[in-house]
Amino acid sequence: MSNITRVGVDLAKNVIQIHAVDAAGRVITNRAINRDKFLLWCADLPAGCLVAMESCGGSHHWCRKLRELGLDARLIPAHFVTPYRLQGKSGKNDANDAAAVCEAASRPHMNFVPPKTLAQQGMLCVHRVREGLKEERFACMNRIRGLLGEFGVVLPQSPEVLRERLSDVIEDASNDIPGMARLVLQRAQEHWREIEAHIQWCDQRIAAHQKEDDQVQRAAELKGVGSLTASAIVATVGDFKQFKSGSQFGAWLGLTPRQHSSGGKTSLGGITKRGNTYLRTLLIQGAKAAVLTGKYNDDPISTWAQGLRQRCGWQKAVVALANKNARILWAVMTREKRYDAHHVSLPPSAARPGAA
Repeated sequence: MSNITRVGVDLAKNVIQIHAVDAAGRVITNRAINRDKFLLWCADLPAGCLVAMESCGGSHHWCRKLRELGLDARLIPAHFVTPYRLQGKSGKNDANDAAAVCEAASRPHMNFVPPKTLAQQGMLCVHRVREGLKEERFACMNRIRGLLGEFGVVLPQSPEVLRERLSDVIEDASNDIPGMARLVLQRAQEHWREIEAHIQWCDQRIAAHQKEDDQVQRAAELKGVGSLTASAIVATVGDFKQFKSGSQFGAWLGLTPRQHSSGGKTSLGGITKRGNTYLRTLLIQGAKAAVLTGKYNDDPISTWAQGLRQRCGWQKAVVALANKNARILWAVMTREKRYDAHHVSLPPSAARPGAA
């Protein structure tokens, strides 16, 4: 155990595969360990030993536990590990995956994922449950509409109209809905109200997060970034200084154009859509609202977005504003300043002291 310098770990529910090597890269052990014995085995590793694992469900928990033992625990995105599996796609198993993680961790250019704190993961649980409740609410409404359609009752496709008229439809004796179907619709209506109450509870927790966290308050000041988006970004990212620049943060969110360039010819396509889909969706949805209402505002961001909309179209203006908001968020968080809508950015050459 004293010769081990790097360990690759493939996490699972019950059995954890480890691949340990020494300073020369020679394999010391490649074995499967029961989940309950994993920390006991890691406790015998030398202090500061690098233990790498894929960023997946439960990985942040294990990373925190290993760091408490004095180990250098790190998380690697799963798509960065795949190229280091020597057996390719046809040779995927736990042992090969652990070896690939161990090899990927040795690369000097590897990008690691900072482990999330308990507070971050706790807030993200609220967002995940809220998203699931939204899907369940949408399914519940469609279920009610389908049941009403079976008896010739068709209502406009609006949640507000369905909410207002559903009780009257159930109590209306002139329609052809039988008694059993009315009971079913009543239970479905109660289920809908229960889902709404759960979503409201999640919104209250998010509002409380904004009141308690200064970062969320500063993020929510941007055009197109509300309390929901601000809370999700702060809880997901944590330390914004892990990104070198605002453009890198925007690229991490998948808001930059993908390239297919060769021979000195640059070819740009749509956005890459990499990274966190939830955050990217929130930023784009917020940017849509900001572009729609921008004609009523005279601040520089709204004026810029409206001009871009006229030149390039609606969709490009929305994505460009979402990318701009991501860059502004990085600047606001790393410099620990409030958002200034009239701030004028200077090029790096002009910002340096003594520049001409």
